[in-house]
Amino acid sequence: MNDWRLQGQEKFLSAVVLQRKKYQLYRKGWDHDHCEFCGAKFSLEIAGSLEAGYATVDNYHWICDSCFDDFKEMFRWKISK
Repeated sequence: MNDWRLQGQEKFLSAVVLQRKKYQLYRKGWDHDHCEFCGAKFSLEIAGSLEAGYATVDNYHWICDSCFDDFKEMFRWKISK
């Protein structure tokens, strides 16, 4: 697939477990994160930002709903509750 959003994420996001959840900071002192594919902003404090999406269990990597739908089969993500 030739898509500008694909930039080597398979190195750290192939077949990982994701959870659909409200945005949570990875660590204290951060106010936002970005979708690992399109760069959309996740935040609970910045107006216009996404407030929920798919994240790795540790909240380090975030993926917006659109990118999740576009790449879920390619990356073979597993969904956890």
